[in-house]
Amino acid sequence: MVAKYKRQFGTALEALTYLGQNYFTVDRSMIPDILRLLRDEENFDYCVDITAVHYPKREKQFDLVWILYSHTSNERMRVKTQIAESDTPPSSVSIWPTANWLEREVFDMFGIQFEGHPDMKRILLPDGWKGHPLRKDYGIIQQDNEWVQINLGIESGQ
Repeated sequence: MVAKYKRQFGTALEALTYLGQNYFTVDRSMIPDILRLLRDEENFDYCVDITAVHYPKREKQFDLVWILYSHTSNERMRVKTQIAESDTPPSSVSIWPTANWLEREVFDMFGIQFEGHPDMKRILLPDGWKGHPLRKDYGIIQQDNEWVQINLGIESGQ
């Protein structure tokens, strides 16, 4: 599989293994194509999760990660790409309907918006909440004090 995709995508794709888990690191422009190929040609029929990792000191601050599973081969695959804070990667809802809520969680926790998502809004935090709690610049005990005061009538939720 690696050789096949290396021939097709060249240096825009890197195949790696870490602790027995296989993953592709790909250029952001390849995301829809590689995800669709993995579903259609390699039988990665289930999108287990989509998540991100925030590296605030990097130019491209986020690693965006799709965790895929093939029921046919009982195998997992991760696909990673780096994006800048202002990037809007394409939605993968048309590839896996389960990506709908997973992308909303990434938006809610990291502030990454997915282009073409059918309903890009918060899923875990209340509407109107300021900030994205899984970003490393969001302090661990930070909260939206204004929202807490207005909606809960208390000074602090801590």
